[in-house]
Amino acid sequence: MKKVYFSFSFILCLLACAPLLAQTPGSIKGLVTTRDGNPAAFVNVSLKETRKGTVTSEEGTYLLKGIHPGSYTLQVTFVGLQTQEKSVTVNAGQTTTIDFALAESAYQLSEVEVTGNNQVVTLGKAGIAPLDIPQMTGVVNNVVITNQQASRLGDVLKNVSGVSLTQQRGGVAETFSARGYSIGIAGAGGSIFKNGVISNTMGFPEASTLESVEVLKGSSALLYGNTSGGLIINMVTKKPKFNFGGEASMRIGSFGLYKPIIDVYGPIARNLAFRVVGTYEKSNSYRDVVKTERVYVNPSLLYKLGQKTTILLQGDYLKSNLTPDNGIGSLNQNQDAIIPDVPRSRFINTNWAYNHVDQTSGSVNVDHAFNANWKLNVIASAQATKISAYGAGVPNNNVAANGDWTRALSRTGTSEDDYTGQVNLNGKFNTGFVGHQVLVGGDIVGIVSVSNSYTINYGEGRTSYDKINILNPNLYEARTDIPDAIVTTKTTSPSVRNGFYVQDLISLSDKFKLLAGIRWSQQKTVQTTIRNLQTQAETRGTAETKTDAAFSPKVALMYQPTRNTSIFGSYSNNFTINTGLDIYGQVLKPSIIDQFEVGVKNELFGGKIRANLGIYHIVNSNLAQMAPFRADGTPNTDANVKEFTGQTTSDGLEIDFTGNLSKNLYFITGYGYNYMRYTNASPVKGSPIEGERLTNNPAHTANGTIFYTFDLPQLRGLKVGASAFYTGNRFGGNNNTYGQTPAFSRLIPLNGFTTLDLSAGYTYRKVSLLAKVSNLTNTLNYLIHDRYSIMPIPPRQFMATLSYRF
Repeated sequence: MKKVYFSFSFILCLLACAPLLAQTPGSIKGLVTTRDGNPAAFVNVSLKETRKGTVTSEEGTYLLKGIHPGSYTLQVTFVGLQTQEKSVTVNAGQTTTIDFALAESAYQLSEVEVTGNNQVVTLGKAGIAPLDIPQMTGVVNNVVITNQQASRLGDVLKNVSGVSLTQQRGGVAETFSARGYSIGIAGAGGSIFKNGVISNTMGFPEASTLESVEVLKGSSALLYGNTSGGLIINMVTKKPKFNFGGEASMRIGSFGLYKPIIDVYGPIARNLAFRVVGTYEKSNSYRDVVKTERVYVNPSLLYKLGQKTTILLQGDYLKSNLTPDNGIGSLNQNQDAIIPDVPRSRFINTNWAYNHVDQTSGSVNVDHAFNANWKLNVIASAQATKISAYGAGVPNNNVAANGDWTRALSRTGTSEDDYTGQVNLNGKFNTGFVGHQVLVGGDIVGIVSVSNSYTINYGEGRTSYDKINILNPNLYEARTDIPDAIVTTKTTSPSVRNGFYVQDLISLSDKFKLLAGIRWSQQKTVQTTIRNLQTQAETRGTAETKTDAAFSPKVALMYQPTRNTSIFGSYSNNFTINTGLDIYGQVLKPSIIDQFEVGVKNELFGGKIRANLGIYHIVNSNLAQMAPFRADGTPNTDANVKEFTGQTTSDGLEIDFTGNLSKNLYFITGYGYNYMRYTNASPVKGSPIEGERLTNNPAHTANGTIFYTFDLPQLRGLKVGASAFYTGNRFGGNNNTYGQTPAFSRLIPLNGFTTLDLSAGYTYRKVSLLAKVSNLTNTLNYLIHDRYSIMPIPPRQFMATLSYRF
């Protein structure tokens, strides 16, 4: 009777549970390959009848989970390609395998992947799809970099809306601006990365050999800690491939430019592949005396340790010998800085001036997939940068109105060592009907900067090098000898920053998603050590070791009425480390900067058109400035004594409209508006002038690029393209301060300008020739650093690249 009872009960359970079992979700997996059998990475795979979709991995594989049993249409889309569809039946609790073979080769696929819209922005760490990132982003693909024949990072970033090149520091480095905030070379608060780790960009990174450049606009403190509130930049280098190939190019251009570029990749063993990218560049310049000679090599190895683990080793070496160049200087007239009326080529440094940069970096990146839902990423990297420079100092407000300038010399010997460790755990899971895409991680960055001080022997009885006239170089005879410079002290400045973060992308339903996360960051600036190199005695710097800590939250709500549209609103913040003391002698705390952003992202016509709009409001309500009075009420004359007074407010919008209508045509357009100014300025507290725009922030920027490749039999292989870039009105120089003495404006107003580039090329089988005329209208304008480095933009130039692909 017991056996009959249990058997009967078991049958009843089966009958009761059968409807539930029948509804157990199934899965679809598969492989997408190109015509030549290579994996097709970053291809969109989705179910036509639902909102479920994914992107293929670098190995071309995909997995769709949580699909209710039934019949569906599975489609594969890629920007610029025709959509492929296959019927599929999903059974309860089972995984169905569906493979696709694209009609294009791997080379053709890379040609049409021009905007990067199919790629997840790797700088985001969490592998989130572009529509699920609640902030404006930009990706410039290698095809765009190649078609525009870009060599510098500034050439690439002109293609990102709202981003502008605002300064060239002494002709040896670039500064970029977005949303009112600037980022420069590097440092503990650096915002420029290479393959996701902090990078020193002194001497100009080699952009022509990059796979892509990624930009996250707005605050990214949640992921990276003390970074700019305007943008962070990630340079992605080319990775090894398991099929043999490559390309050899020769680039020539105006002012004696010649630049060979080589790129070779292929397998070493079944699980081991390599890639070596390198270039040599030598040229003169539109600036008199200025010369460039550079060598760059980027080797890498990719090892597949089984099916779930990959190890990527990357290194690069840059040797950059440049002529330091502070531009044409400025005239000091009644304390106003005036741009001199001189030829664009006028050079005012010594004719022997030099700037030598040697930079070496190495990294290891380990990816391990525990299963389809949980992945671990570990990164370790190191970078060493050494700089040796000598030449005239900056003409900082010491050039007379008649052009006379008494030149002093500046000798530089510095080094910077950067170390990074990073661990990221990504996971996907469900709690009931709610989906989660989680990121948990931590990072640590150590930076050790070393700078040397020198005494310069100008000669008996001399306190300066010589006198020149920047308006009339023939007025005085310039010295040509190189005085001895003796190193006297070495200052070592270490700093460490670390942080821990957690982020969750929560799918509340098919239409609503919530992104929430928080980071705790700590930054320690260690007291400097100063060594006298004559006596070897060591002393400590005046600023004691300082430790700052801050929480950086982020929360965003997304409404996606269709699978191709996302409307988002977000709040996030970042922080800036303040130097100096308050009026009571206490170390200043970090300033917290709040950012609010709303926007809409669209992927139209199967991803062929992307239309994005973002609006932001950023407020630094705790702006640290020089205190007008000390605690006892007496006037303060020490710039290191500060207080939190006034604020800065940045409002603006960004628009992206890009597309790849076919394999033959793509376009990139963008527009940015920014109003970054001082607000709540109280004269009593010594705040800056109310409403004054901050320097080096254009009110308007715009970019547009279009390329078309003919496919008609009589014109097949012919390519034409055009690019236009606009930088609006802005101020150079320095912002004013309340009660400044003398009471002359420190701003240098600059008009907006547009440059136009035209390109044409022809490809026959494996050989291609591409030519470009840049700044076709020969527009003249300037990039200004502070009040001294006034650099004319390049004039009309010609460039051509001959390439052979194998």
